[in-house]
Amino acid sequence: MEIDIAHVVTSLNGRDKGKCFIVVGKEGEYSFLADGKGRRLEKPKRKKNNHIKSEGTIKNQIADKLTSGEKATNNEVRRALAEYAATREQE
Repeated sequence: MEIDIAHVVTSLNGRDKGKCFIVVGKEGEYSFLADGKGRRLEKPKRKKNNHIKSEGTIKNQIADKLTSGEKATNNEVRRALAEYAATREQE
């Protein structure tokens, strides 16, 4: 699956292995990741695409904001990840 902005990804390598993030930007073979808490939108984590695994896309307000280039908040990122985790547990 192609990794794009507003995708939920899991880190495969590094000290953040296993953590979930939202892709907030792309640059070549790198994705910029944020979780709203440890990795905030102001300073996202730069990680190679082959070191992350796509879990799916988020479909809410923050996805629209990120894809259109509007300013999102860290609180919205945390809420989106929590909602995504809740829906994954129900499946």
